[in-house]
Order: sequence, then structure tokens, then C-alpha cells
Amino acid sequence: MIPPVLIDARGHRCPVPSLRLRKALEGAPPGTRATLLATDPMARIDVPFLMSELGGRVIEISDADGVLSLNVETGAVPTG
Repeated sequence: MIPPVLIDARGHRCPVPSLRLRKALEGAPPGTRATLLATDPMARIDVPFLMSELGGRVIEISDADGVLSLNVETGAVPTG
């Protein structure tokens, strides 16, 4: 099993959290899981859009003390 990737983007405004997540998942095999920590509430909108664009999915979004924790998983490599 592939260990999950942690991306800490707390204190950064969008699009930085999504860009960091995209970079962390570049070249990752299908099934790779990552957790993005973000304080910008726009990440709640941007990350699901990014994951659908990348062919992945959002597993869970939670919010504790103003910090969003977005758990995602890569999918199959898009073809075409």
C-alpha cells in the first residue's frame, strides 16, 4: 500500500493549495491518497473540481478549528 501524502497549505490563499496538491500528485500511481490541509475556504470548492479534472475523487472533507482537511485519491490516468 502506498503511504498517504500530506500537503500543508495552511495560511495560503487559493489557488496555492490546489496547485500544491496538483504538484504533489503529479506522476502518482492510481490509488495514491493525499491529505491537503488548508485554511482558505475556497479549497472546499477548488479541490473537488481539481480532482474531477485529474480523474480522482474526494474521499472526505472535514473542518476543525478553521483548518480544512481534504482527503483525496488519484484515479486512473485520463486517456485521450
